[in-house]
Amino acid sequence: MTDWKKDPRLKAMDPRKLEILEDFSRRLRRTPGPNTLSALLSLQAEAAAQGIQFTDQETSLLVSILAADMAPADQKKLSVLRMFSRKFF
Repeated sequence: MTDWKKDPRLKAMDPRKLEILEDFSRRLRRTPGPNTLSALLSLQAEAAAQGIQFTDQETSLLVSILAADMAPADQKKLSVLRMFSRKFF
């Protein structure tokens, strides 16, 4: 996985959100490839359990950063899931 923490677009993000992302990133490195997509999708639910919500813009940014290292098939699945989540949630 690339060093996502160096992405300059993250500088304006709430430090608490960055802490959650750091923890998530550590867990994601230990997640087998086929389970990466489901692990990524659980991020928002885990943050909400801590009282933290990511905006649509933040979520799109995170997906673009973290999905950069995903297999093309997983990137496509993620794109479809993001489209459905915008329509139904």
